[in-house]
Amino acid sequence: MAAAVVLGMLVLALMGMGLWLLFTQKPEATVQLYPMEYEAEIRANAGENGLDPALPAAVILAESSYMPEAVSEANAQGLMQLLPSTAQWVAEKCDEAYREGSLFEPDTNIQYGCWYLGYLIRRFNGNLTCAIAAYHAGQGTVDGWLANPEYSPDGATLQTIPSSATDTYVKRVLKYYEKYKELYAPASA
Repeated sequence: MAAAVVLGMLVLALMGMGLWLLFTQKPEATVQLYPMEYEAEIRANAGENGLDPALPAAVILAESSYMPEAVSEANAQGLMQLLPSTAQWVAEKCDEAYREGSLFEPDTNIQYGCWYLGYLIRRFNGNLTCAIAAYHAGQGTVDGWLANPEYSPDGATLQTIPSSATDTYVKRVLKYYEKYKELYAPASA
């Protein structure tokens, strides 16, 4: 009888440890699916621009899969896939001189990408869907969608994203964002 009680307590203790590990530790396979390379740069630039670091990390995963040399068919470049014209505009807003080729430097790309993402979030009054859609499709495109009652009932939120590519992109970034928040949230004290 005493052996059964001890064995039962041991089983309960092991189950408790297993649950603790399950809910407090980052499973290696999940971390591999959602890497956080350039973490110091992401956190620093996110902080400077009022962003949760999980958001630029999600954009980088969606845009380039953390490949700093990535170039799209539209010539968007680097980790956060900025067009040179957008990067030049951001550099001017940051009182910096834009250098051709600098978008392949992770530090510069993350700096400009975080600044632009923060700008879009402020421009669209904190609406992440609109900001992420504008990051993908352009500000003017999203302005046009917001002006159309077929897509936006109130002129401020998108009920429907008419571009399937942008709709898929927004859903992907938001999904990644939730995963990054879960995996890389600062440890509680």
